[in-house]
Amino acid sequence: MSPKVYSERELRALVEPFTQPMLVVEAEGRVQVANAAYARLLGLPLEQVEGRSFLDFVQPEERSRMGDRFHRLATGAPLDGRPQLYKVLSVHGAPGEVYVQANPLRLEGERFALLLSCMVMSDRPMELMVAERLVDTSAGLVSARSEEGVRRVALAGLEAAGFRARILRWDGTRLVVRDGVSLPADSHLALEALSDGRPVFGGADQAQPTHAYLPVGGPQSEVLWVAGPWVAPRHGSVLTLFAKVVGAALADAHLHADGARSRWEVEAVAEMARFVAQPVPPSPETFLARVAELLQARAVALHVTSEPGQAPRLAAHVGLEEGSVTAGDAARATGVLLASSLREDGGVLSSEAQGRALETLSQGRFGSGTAARLTRGGECVGVVQALRAKERPFDERDARLLATLAELLVTLLEQRRLRAESARQLTESRLLLDLARTTSGVLETASILDVASDFLVHLLDVSNCFILLYDEQAKVLRGAAASAAHRDLFRTVVVPLDSDDLAARVALERKPIAVEDLTSASVSVSAVLIDRLGEKALLGLPLTSREELIGVVLVDDVRGPRPFGPELIELAEATCGQLALSIANARLYESLWASYAELAATRAEMVKRERFAALGELSAIVAHEVRNPLGVIFNAVATLRRIMNPTGDTAMLLDIVAEESDRLNRMVADLLDFTRPRNPVLQPEDLLRVLQDALEAARAQASTERPVNVHVEVEPGLATVPMDRRQIRQALFNVAVNAIQAMPQGGEVWVHARRDTHGGREQLRIDVMDQGPGIPAELLHRVFEPFFTTKAQGTGLGLAVVKRILEEHRGEIAVESAPGRGTTFTFWLPLTQPQSLS
Repeated sequence: MSPKVYSERELRALVEPFTQPMLVVEAEGRVQVANAAYARLLGLPLEQVEGRSFLDFVQPEERSRMGDRFHRLATGAPLDGRPQLYKVLSVHGAPGEVYVQANPLRLEGERFALLLSCMVMSDRPMELMVAERLVDTSAGLVSARSEEGVRRVALAGLEAAGFRARILRWDGTRLVVRDGVSLPADSHLALEALSDGRPVFGGADQAQPTHAYLPVGGPQSEVLWVAGPWVAPRHGSVLTLFAKVVGAALADAHLHADGARSRWEVEAVAEMARFVAQPVPPSPETFLARVAELLQARAVALHVTSEPGQAPRLAAHVGLEEGSVTAGDAARATGVLLASSLREDGGVLSSEAQGRALETLSQGRFGSGTAARLTRGGECVGVVQALRAKERPFDERDARLLATLAELLVTLLEQRRLRAESARQLTESRLLLDLARTTSGVLETASILDVASDFLVHLLDVSNCFILLYDEQAKVLRGAAASAAHRDLFRTVVVPLDSDDLAARVALERKPIAVEDLTSASVSVSAVLIDRLGEKALLGLPLTSREELIGVVLVDDVRGPRPFGPELIELAEATCGQLALSIANARLYESLWASYAELAATRAEMVKRERFAALGELSAIVAHEVRNPLGVIFNAVATLRRIMNPTGDTAMLLDIVAEESDRLNRMVADLLDFTRPRNPVLQPEDLLRVLQDALEAARAQASTERPVNVHVEVEPGLATVPMDRRQIRQALFNVAVNAIQAMPQGGEVWVHARRDTHGGREQLRIDVMDQGPGIPAELLHRVFEPFFTTKAQGTGLGLAVVKRILEEHRGEIAVESAPGRGTTFTFWLPLTQPQSLS
């Protein structure tokens, strides 16, 4: 080590004059000083070099050795002092090789440092660089785990070495370029290379070869087309070795992919088996969706045969009808592979012709397919097929997997069939129990009939069930109930008892009548049943109780002619006997219940009348006793005003006495109005005139600070309406006064009258709407209670009187309101009723 001690300035003066890269590294490994040549070598500014560890600029593979070597030098350990060769990393990405000579230095503060002198290596022969690049690429092929990855790395390595490259594949009939470009003009040489297993050079029009065909081998018949200025027979061994490495990598990737595919298939089949073995088997559509996901198919379809020997029909699918593809085109597309899949065991793949047919029928969505037939007990029960676009064709592995999944699908369909059969038997047992419960516990005829009609459909395995009840007065059978599909239709059917209809014959003869084939039978049947339902067989059963005819039950079959055996008719008769007894009991109960309801209504009306009579008597006594003193007060106030001609406080006090006396008088009048019994006398009245009279009177009495506009709209055709003019006018008057008084600052009141359906019949509807502050929700239900009011001077009887008037007219009143959005009172009055309700 030199005894001289260097400062930083002296170090910089030492290295800057040199044209070769120079740097000083401290004991910690940081670059203390470097010259411009070293910065150019790294491709970095000088300020980004100094202060950093010199190992940052060494190739990663060399960093550990160089770091350890520097540490040994710093501690004085004896080392080989010859120059060291290593690669320096440049920001441009290309490493440069340099020879480094290290010399120790002493710095101020007794610090240790090394002076590194670098000598940049000159460029090596191009052939060596190409060989190294191909070796590096060969090493990279090991990490490419897929066949496409191997091809991608190989082509990228050749291009990095200065070559142009393509991969050609022999598909058994022709050469295909994988990247989609056109074939080379002398592509026949590729076949020669494949045949002989050796490189074949091309470029006969040039003095030197311009390209070569290198057989790759591997799982497919592939050839590397390599072109460049260094393609020559002397390099054939290097290129051949590289092609063999590519082939080995492809074979390894193929083997790896096959193993991964096999493991994936086992896991997929196991997962599907667990999926099928759920306590509740999934639907076929759900299974097909899983198949589509596994096979990455655009669509999967299932065809099944309902009977042996019949052609399969499309039963379920996923992904068929998308975009502009119609249902008909989708069904025809799934038929392309049917014939070939029915002839062969295992999975089949679509041919080129079938692919073109798929593409045409699906408008380009599909172009490749695979199918497998479903067999149970040696018989074909269906076909499952998967479809893809032509750019992603299926292969043999996909066909084998689909065939395996087809076996699971057969298991699934069988499980669902057995479950459906068990469910049907369970349903019949439950229906029997429900019918027993209904007939014994439910005493409503309509409920009994609906349950019985649905029950008979399942019990007898028929298409429909209809129940007609006998109308003794009209001597007809009327449709009363039917199974769920035709209830509304059958309620309109009427069969006269004196007609030749099969139902009438059953009613008259009181015995079952069966028609096995309606198309050839001479019996008469309702045209509604034949024309609309397409019945093929019919069975009629009488409903009787204690020799009394209750009705007729009809059950049919629209699937085809059917014989109704004695056992089935006997079971149906027993069920109809129980049904007839239940209907008779229900009618008796309904009659008794109607009597009780009428008695309760009469009793309630009597109590109500007695209560109002007592209240009216008390009100009359109170009114008589109050109005006599009120008359004296009114006279006294009038006399005092005449004698005294009062002013100031005296006049104000007399006004208060008069106003409060008048208020007391109005309260007495309202009380009498509420308690006075009224029997409205209904006469046809001009509705518009009644509305105008009531609203004019209300506007005259309910004075406000600002004007209130009243608008009236009456639907055309409502010229006269049956009502008690005086009472309805009073009701409208009371509501209108409330509406006007609710808007002391002025506003709008709308009154609309029109026809409306309410309570199942057409009625007159009158809406009175204001723009007042509204009624709080917590008080809305109390507005019709007697003596309930929110006004400082109200009696709380106005709306109670309105409600009573509407009820005596057999009408209704309702109110809707929301704070800040006004209030609407709605009257409903019958448009037709007797002239008098007394």
